Amino acid sequence: MKNIIGVIFVVLFLASCAAKQEEYNKPAIYWYNKMIKQIANYQMDEADNTFTSLESEHKNSPLISSAMMIIANAHMAEEEYEMANYYLDEYIKRFGYSKNIDYVRYLKIKANFLAFKNQFREQQLILDTIEEIDDFVDNYGQSPYIYLVQTIRSRLLMAKASLDTEIAELYARIDKPKASEIYTKKAKSSWSDLNNIKPVDVPWYRWLFE
Repeated sequence: MKNIIGVIFVVLFLASCAAKQEEYNKPAIYWYNKMIKQIANYQMDEADNTFTSLESEHKNSPLISSAMMIIANAHMAEEEYEMANYYLDEYIKRFGYSKNIDYVRYLKIKANFLAFKNQFREQQLILDTIEEIDDFVDNYGQSPYIYLVQTIRSRLLMAKASLDTEIAELYARIDKPKASEIYTKKAKSSWSDLNNIKPVDVPWYRWLFE
């Protein structure tokens, strides 16, 4: 009986090894379709690995650009913005002169904006994204996505103004009027009418650490 069980394990192991060996030297369309199927099944880690296979075996395939956009959007849908940005950055590096590059740059701005969860801990993300938006406005002013980008810019400027106001109020509380005045001016330079900005609603359990 033990011999039979041992034989079964050996057969299963060899079959598994054979299956893994078959996952090499496949046509580009094979990896492409497999990646799409994995994304549809919410298997994002597996989809990342499959994309790696597609790119490594078929670096110059015309399917690469499409695959990058599909998997970037899939990561955004799963709120995995860091991974989405990785693929978008790679797309910009490789296909920076493509006709839809304004769309790709818009997606990167959108991913950064959606990744913005905590106003008081992600200050650099605000500044970096505003810088990317300014670059977008300068280079893609006629893009159909310009109004969406400008809307995101307005919201980030309000967030920056709100943050600077919080800092100004903090300095006022600890009796540092000059520092408070500096940050009040910074806030007004981002958004002239600070009364139009709704204060951030911070949960009580997070407020202790802000």
